Amino acid sequence: MSDWKYELPVISLERAMRVPKALSEELKNLPSKKMLRKMKREAVDCPVKGKRVSFVECYLCPNFVRRVRGIVYCRGEEL
Repeated sequence: MSDWKYELPVISLERAMRVPKALSEELKNLPSKKMLRKMKREAVDCPVKGKRVSFVECYLCPNFVRRVRGIVYCRGEEL
């Protein structure tokens, strides 16, 4: 049995999505600011929240399993 329920494609956006300041603070220790800027310009259609969320928000979610080649693997459990 797999450890994920959903396979979600990462969507590239023209402009960065707004990310709550608390989430940005958690990612301050990333190796480069360029990586964080790129993550903010990507989104995922979240099946748990039922809306499009920034990849930063998805990455910090407890349901996040991994991201491989533009596909996010999500457990899909209730928050």
